[in-house]
Amino acid sequence: MPRSVNSVAAKARRKKILKQAKGYYGRRKNVHTVAKNAVEKGLQYAYRDRRQKKRNFRALWIQRINAGARLHGMSYSEFMGKVNDKGILLNRKTLADLAMNHPEAFKAVVDSLK
Repeated sequence: MPRSVNSVAAKARRKKILKQAKGYYGRRKNVHTVAKNAVEKGLQYAYRDRRQKKRNFRALWIQRINAGARLHGMSYSEFMGKVNDKGILLNRKTLADLAMNHPEAFKAVVDSLK
């Protein structure tokens, strides 16, 4: 019995990997085995960094709120404690935006806490 090789599917798989490796440097973009390793590693980094991005943004928002609160004589922990006690339903992203781009609105929030 002759050997059956599904070269159509095999070529499609290789083509898919090389398409994902487009823009890579050197052999990573045109040699299948090298490209496969590079693409797999890239997908691992993408998966990891989608989660890290959330952590980084939260840290950035905390820094901005802290800077804004200190301008009004309060630390970040004091500020967030009072925000939670008063039941103000603004999240860190919104508070950071107020502190950065709308200082008068942030001052109003701080004044409502004092």
